[in-house]
Amino acid sequence: MITISLCMIVKNEERTLARCLDSVSGIVDEIIIVDTGSSDRTMDVAAQYTDQVYTYEWQDDFAAARNYSFEQATQEYILWLDADDVLLPGDQAKLRALKEQLPSDGETEAVVLNYTLAEGAEASPLVTDRRNRLVKRSAGCRWHGRLHEQLSFPRSGVMTADIAVTHRREASNHSARNVRILRKWIAEEGVAQGRLLFYYAGECYDRKRYGAAVQGYEKLLQEPQGYREDRLIACARLAECYERLGKPSYKLRALLQSFQFDLPHADFCCAIASCFQERQEHMTAIYWYMQALDVGTRDPGFRPVPAACRTWLPHARLSLSYAQLGHWEQALKHNIQALAYVPTDPGLLSNRERLETMVRQTTSARRQD
Repeated sequence: MITISLCMIVKNEERTLARCLDSVSGIVDEIIIVDTGSSDRTMDVAAQYTDQVYTYEWQDDFAAARNYSFEQATQEYILWLDADDVLLPGDQAKLRALKEQLPSDGETEAVVLNYTLAEGAEASPLVTDRRNRLVKRSAGCRWHGRLHEQLSFPRSGVMTADIAVTHRREASNHSARNVRILRKWIAEEGVAQGRLLFYYAGECYDRKRYGAAVQGYEKLLQEPQGYREDRLIACARLAECYERLGKPSYKLRALLQSFQFDLPHADFCCAIASCFQERQEHMTAIYWYMQALDVGTRDPGFRPVPAACRTWLPHARLSLSYAQLGHWEQALKHNIQALAYVPTDPGLLSNRERLETMVRQTTSARRQD
């Protein structure tokens, strides 16, 4: 059985830290908490779980703080979490099983876990992502980036596990801090490009400065090289920005631009279909929703993707388009397929009753003819 060090950086997390630590304290072998300047009871809470609580002078550099936390680890593997993350009971059991299954002298140097960013009914995942979450200490994986930091991957020995960390963010606004860090970073670099430009555009997007976000993302997509996931996220956010700015044709162009960087993904297909559905071009919308169903199992990589786009949403929207065309049987078929994923959805249930009525009326009319 492998041993695990949990490494966390925290600041003013007294409301969430115990919840996080309770979810893993029976699984990890060592808990390391690095406090970057709390003014509440965060350190007191941490001290209830571990005597390895460290203070770190904040330098406007998240990667530096996380690397410091990793340097304190003594166990074979390192697990990292944020204070507003939690492992649900089913995922706790899966992590325990993984801990028992991985040989301590094995070749696995990193384990990628799912990351649930938003939850629906009964804690079902609505938006999911993935993270390099559990790494062998001897692999020497390091953090990079002052903001929105990324953990490097080892050259080999990377596996993916069906285990989810769930993010349950408390209401907070770090916009001013993030902008300060970015401005300092850009000033030192002398130019915003690559990942730095991606982060800057993202902060503009989060602050609803859609015009500035458009400029940043458009510039990023013109660069000759870059991370595939960053470019796909840029296309998706560009589309939303153009929608907010009342430019639907530019929105569609941004969505189609994603095909320059990868094969079609379900969320892009759904968004493209929605554009045509809004134009009342239902046959074209049907084509793109069918494409979403066809590619729903495609690996989205390391970027957040709404689970609905890969499950019930294409069926629900297909039902609406077929109904608009008077194809009642097809509309009912896709309504029922959508309900297989979300059986208690009131809108789908109400639509099913109407569609069943229309199918009965149509069948009866045929028989009379």
